[in-house]
Amino acid sequence: MRQEQSGTAGSTAPAPLGRRIIALAVDWGVATAISAGFLDNNALATLGIFAVMTILLLATRGATIGHTLLGLRVRAVDGGAARPLQVLIRTASLCLVIPAVVWGLDGRGLHDVWAGTRIVRG
Repeated sequence: MRQEQSGTAGSTAPAPLGRRIIALAVDWGVATAISAGFLDNNALATLGIFAVMTILLLATRGATIGHTLLGLRVRAVDGGAARPLQVLIRTASLCLVIPAVVWGLDGRGLHDVWAGTRIVRG
């Protein structure tokens, strides 16, 4: 159990809520900057950029830019890498906002519950 709390690679220790919120803000900031620079800061374009960026990065790296900066990863609940369908479900749910702000007793957002994923340190 002590090793889980250390934050080492492959850790299953849940990520603290503060770090998850900051990571989300970083990712939204990147999407907003791209939208402002190329698409006149259109709200739907920003959301689309955020979604595409999140899907591509989670599917290929297991972490978004914000996650990487804050030492977080998105994993399947079984501890393995999140599969493409899980990434898609998680991202679509996250973009709906409400599932992301409803949490279970284990601290996972509804978007993670639906996708069968969790954010961990690591």
